[in-house]
Amino acid sequence: MTPEADDRIPGPPERTDSDPDSSGAAPPTANPYARTRRRGPFTVVEVSGEIDLATAGFLAEQLDAATSRPDPDVLVDLRGVGFFDCSGLRELCRAESRARERGGRLRLVSDTPRLHRLLRASGLLHRFPPLPRIPEE
Repeated sequence: MTPEADDRIPGPPERTDSDPDSSGAAPPTANPYARTRRRGPFTVVEVSGEIDLATAGFLAEQLDAATSRPDPDVLVDLRGVGFFDCSGLRELCRAESRARERGGRLRLVSDTPRLHRLLRASGLLHRFPPLPRIPEE
């Protein structure tokens, strides 16, 4: 059985031959599911859309970069997420361990009861007690 066009999750845009920049290298593909920014002392990874097996790699890409420095203080903002499954939880656990190994921390920002239930059901609520908003600097 083949998936219907409506069932497919959009991936990154296709690269064409007209895409290379002046150096001949392809420009980086925009990440449609997560972006990273600095906000005072925090590295904030803003996540949006649906995070599942097909899209968790986009989240992992941003989390890996955010936790690569010594003493990272990472906030993962999940307020824009419509769906989040165990693939996303796996990436959060991996990134949180990596942040701790480097002397830092990773915390979640979420005001969504649905995500709180997922964390409770998976036994991760104690590891990731969600903050309702991004803390003041």
